[in-house]
Amino acid sequence: MPHPQIKFGTDGWRGLIADDFTFSNVRIAAEAVATYIHAKADPAKGLCIGYDSRFGSKAFARACAEVAAATGIPVLLANDITPTPALSFGVRERGAAGGIMITSSHNPAQWNGVKYKAWYGGSGKPSIIAEIESYLGQPVARAAQPAAILEADFLPTYLKAIESFANLDLIAKSGRKFAIDSMYGAGRTIIADIFTRIGVAHVQIRGNIDPLFPGINPEPIEPHIRALGEAAAANGCDAGLCTDGDADRIGATDEHGEFVDPHKIFSVLLSWVLKRKGWPGAVTRAFNTTKLLDRICAKHGRELIEHGIGFKYVCDLMLEREILMGGEESGGIGFQRHLPERDGLLNALLLANVIAEENKTLGQLVADLQAEYGEHQYGRIDLHISDEVKNGAIARARALKTGDTVFAGMPILRQENLDGVKFFLDNPEAASKPNAAETWLLLRASGTEPLLRIYTESCSKESVAKLLESARRFAQGD
Repeated sequence: MPHPQIKFGTDGWRGLIADDFTFSNVRIAAEAVATYIHAKADPAKGLCIGYDSRFGSKAFARACAEVAAATGIPVLLANDITPTPALSFGVRERGAAGGIMITSSHNPAQWNGVKYKAWYGGSGKPSIIAEIESYLGQPVARAAQPAAILEADFLPTYLKAIESFANLDLIAKSGRKFAIDSMYGAGRTIIADIFTRIGVAHVQIRGNIDPLFPGINPEPIEPHIRALGEAAAANGCDAGLCTDGDADRIGATDEHGEFVDPHKIFSVLLSWVLKRKGWPGAVTRAFNTTKLLDRICAKHGRELIEHGIGFKYVCDLMLEREILMGGEESGGIGFQRHLPERDGLLNALLLANVIAEENKTLGQLVADLQAEYGEHQYGRIDLHISDEVKNGAIARARALKTGDTVFAGMPILRQENLDGVKFFLDNPEAASKPNAAETWLLLRASGTEPLLRIYTESCSKESVAKLLESARRFAQGD
C-alpha cells in the first residue's frame, strides 16, 4: 500500500533527516523489507546491513537490524562505516537473502536514505522494489524469539576482490602520482591506504569523516570536485580520483585540475578494457550518456545496448545476459565480472591502472580519445521549476517536428522518446570539425520532484553552452 512519506525510487528511499526520514519511518521501511524476505526469500539466509558516514546512519542501521531480527531474520550488521559496493559484495559473498544500506549517496548533508540490495549483490529489480513498497505500513509477524544480530566487517573480502581485479603491481611500478578525494564519505582512506601499502605516490583530501560535508554535496561533479582539481594540479599529480558519499560513484580531474566528466571516465575505461583485456560481453549505456561509447564499441565490433536512465537497467541486463560493463551519466559504472553494481572504489583503481599501463596522464588519455573518435563535449543543467511549467515544457517538446529550429537555431533531425524527449540536431559547426560528434539535446522531467533536467552533447563547449541556454529558455517559456 502507498505510504505518504516513504517512496522507493530507482535505488531506494531518501528523505530529510528529522522531517520524513525518522526512526519511525525507517522502521516501517525495514518492516516492509523483512516482510518481503519472509514472503519471497529464505529468511534463514539472513540480512546484511551497512551504513555510511551521514548523521545518524549507524543508529538508523541498528534500528533496521532490530526490526528484522524481531521477525526472526538473523542480521549481520556492519561494525563500521561501509561503502555501498562493499555491502553489496557482502550480500552476494555470504549468500544472504538481501541487504539494507543506510545512505543517501550524493545528496546534501540533511538527507539520508535506505537502499535495498538483492541476493545477487545489486539494487533490487523494479518488481522487487514494487513488492517491498506494497508491504509498507502492513502488520509484520513477530518471531517468538528474536534472531541474532552479529557484527560483521564487510571490508576485507571486498578489498581483496577489487585489489585482485586491478593490477596493483603495474600501478606500483608506474611512478605515477595521484590525488584522492573521498568527499568526507564512506570511501574514507581506502584508496590512499592501498597506495601507501604498495608505494604509490599520492596526496589525499577530505579523507576524514564529517557528516556535514562542509562546503559541498558529496557528489563528484563540478563545483564540488574543484578542491580535488586544485590538489592534483598543485601537487604534480597525473590525475585526481574521487568517490561520492557512499563510494559507489566515480569522479575525476586531470593533471591540470580540469574536471573529467563521467562520460570521459567511462570512455577511457571502455577503450582500455576492449584494447587490453578482450573480456567478452555487450556494453550498456543510459539514454543520457555520451555517444562516444557507440563509436568505441563500433571500432571494436562490440554490441552496444542503450537503455533507460538509472543503474537498475544495467543491473537487469547483467542478470539476463553477458555484459562487459555498463553505466550511467552520473558516474555509476559497473563490471559484470565483479558485481551487478556501481563501484567507485574499483573504478578509481582501474583508472590508475589505465594510467599506469598506457603510461599517460588522464588528460592525455582523454585527448587521445577525442583525437581518434572526434571531439565530444557534454553539459547538463537542472531546472527547479513548478510541476506545471515542467510538464508544459515536456508537452511542448513532444509536439516539435522535424525541421523546427527552436534550440539555438539548429534544425531538428529526429526525436527519440526512450526516457524523456531527445532531439538530434543539425549543427552547422559540425561541418568544419573532423569526425564531429552528433549533436543532441534531452529534456527529462523528474517523476518525484519539481525538477527538469536538460542534457546535451555536441562537438564544442561553445555549442553545448548555447544549447543549454536555449533549452532553458524554451523550458521556462521565455
